[in-house]
Amino acid sequence: MNVPRNIIWISSFPKSGNTWARLFLGNYFQPTGKNLSINELASITTGDIRVEWFNMAAGKPYDGETFDDWLKLRPKALRLIAQSRPDNRFVKTHSKVDRIGDIELILPEVTAAAIYIIRNPFDVAVSFARHSSITIDVSIDRLTDPLNISKSDNCLIEVLGRWDDHIQSWTKAPGLPYHLMRYEDMIDNPKVEFKKLLKFLQVPADYTKLQRALKETSFSTLQKQESQEGFRERPKGMDKFFSTGNYGGWVDKLTPEQVQRIYTEFQPTIEEYFPEVGEQALAFIAQGK
Repeated sequence: MNVPRNIIWISSFPKSGNTWARLFLGNYFQPTGKNLSINELASITTGDIRVEWFNMAAGKPYDGETFDDWLKLRPKALRLIAQSRPDNRFVKTHSKVDRIGDIELILPEVTAAAIYIIRNPFDVAVSFARHSSITIDVSIDRLTDPLNISKSDNCLIEVLGRWDDHIQSWTKAPGLPYHLMRYEDMIDNPKVEFKKLLKFLQVPADYTKLQRALKETSFSTLQKQESQEGFRERPKGMDKFFSTGNYGGWVDKLTPEQVQRIYTEFQPTIEEYFPEVGEQALAFIAQGK
């Protein structure tokens, strides 16, 4: 059976706006008069570490125990995702673009394009610590670790690497059509940023549908839904998934030493993608607060 080249990746380093982008697309593509619950994301997108794909790839309940067990099955799982629909398939991933041995983590043969979302590393460090129930220092350790991976209880793995390497892997991937979105710009002007996304997807921007999707994915609406219904993707031990819906909160959470460490580790990438945040970080360090 031919494998279609139809996966549109929705990719980001964790805690960078991936869920928000998926919810917007899910609501935009809903029939008139229907809204998408935060717990219905699977109806519009899937993920590259969903266990059902690995069950199908293994031909039995997936029982991987090692990194190699997961890696060997990943290409088959991705092909099954591509084959699951004849048209384009939105697939969430936090993996970087990389080749391990002779296996591509993001298979070119099934990839049509990518939506890549980035967020400044200072806010990511804080949010990732809260998400993972770890200290901020450990969170920074993870962001700066080239061997950084995320592993579930059933050995489904996301290969993250360093925050800056993650960005470079997607934005410099040969031949990959991609649309770059900054979380900060999404917060400041969601209408403009999501219209740009629709243009990239070659989807006409219908005013009524756009306004409805923006309303249904405002942070106040998402927070209300989560408080009433819970959220299936919320990690165990986390009180709220949809927290502040803002940026810049790192100034109240990080020490000057932590800011200095993050800036030193990621300076070239910060200067390329977040120059205004880099200037703010330097001022923060200079003032010692």
